[in-house]
Amino acid sequence: MITQDKRLLGGVTGAVLLAAIGGFSVARCTADPSVASAPAKDSAESETPSDSLAMTPDAIRDAGIAVETVRAGGLGSEILVQGQVTASPTGEALVTARAGGAVTRVFKRLGDPVRAGEALAIVESRDAAQIAADRTAASARAVLAQKALARERYLFEQNVSARVDLERAEAEATAAEAEARRAQVSVGAANVTKDGRGVIVASPIAGRVTSENVSLGAYVQPEAELFRVADPSKIQVEAAINPGDVARLATGDHAIIELIDGRTVEGRIRAVTPTLNGETRAATALIEVPGGILQAGLGVRVRLMPSQGAPTNAIVVPEDAVQSVDGRDAVFLRTAQGFRAQFVTLGQRSAGRVEIVSGLKSGATVATRNAFLLKAELGKGAGEEE
Repeated sequence: MITQDKRLLGGVTGAVLLAAIGGFSVARCTADPSVASAPAKDSAESETPSDSLAMTPDAIRDAGIAVETVRAGGLGSEILVQGQVTASPTGEALVTARAGGAVTRVFKRLGDPVRAGEALAIVESRDAAQIAADRTAASARAVLAQKALARERYLFEQNVSARVDLERAEAEATAAEAEARRAQVSVGAANVTKDGRGVIVASPIAGRVTSENVSLGAYVQPEAELFRVADPSKIQVEAAINPGDVARLATGDHAIIELIDGRTVEGRIRAVTPTLNGETRAATALIEVPGGILQAGLGVRVRLMPSQGAPTNAIVVPEDAVQSVDGRDAVFLRTAQGFRAQFVTLGQRSAGRVEIVSGLKSGATVATRNAFLLKAELGKGAGEEE
């Protein structure tokens, strides 16, 4: 009996195993191989094209990827020159002492922020005391002259004094008033302190202290430079232009300033000097740029887009912007979600720049510096899909 039950149990078990194997075989034969082997993807990832990369602005910044808006104009219409960032005429001030004396107080140091009219130091000076005394004396003489004029006018009206005496009093009062105004202006120009013992060294502009040459107790000469204050928001770029290119440039022409780290800043030509520099034999183009981005004294490379250049539809980009994707030349266009690979046809090259003959439109924004990172990420994504 027991043997018969074991045979029955063995038969049932074999039937179950045979059914499972048969079902697995049927599933392999009927299932779509791509669905069976591919991992599940969410809907957002499945909608991303194979030539696109989704990247947030923070991720782009952390990766050091720079972008640039391209415009029509071939290599022949660009002028590539060297330039230097300088402070504009209203963006830097040399602060001097208006009178000689000893420095008694220093309020600001190198790098400190400064408001327009704010005191940087105080110089105690005998010259300041003399200027203050002259103002006081001139003011007293003006008051006395006004009183004398009032007395002579009364006497003239009473027919006691002659008209000549009245006219003499009027002239003396006018002269005394003029002398009082001159003394007051001298006090203001020297910026004399209220107690008249010294002069206030104040900044005429707002900005930061970029240079200081002052120490407590030191004697300074009149008009000696004590501080230098610069406003970082008021800067310009001075670019050296070959004489043959001056006629091609005009006020308002577009300019792109290239930094050492690969970043670019857009600007406009404000003016071009009509004469050449005696040492370099080159003209100077003054380019207005947004403040707060560049620092005075920085050397840069400038690409000028002259309005008189030969018209062309070719787009020019840095060579670093062009990458090889699937054996073809491509650039990475900036999109709302990140970047998209765009295949292009290249033209001539010069000075690290290359023309895009076709495949790219003016006004598009492309990745320049570290564009190879996008190529690597795109290749990695393609490898994962395979």
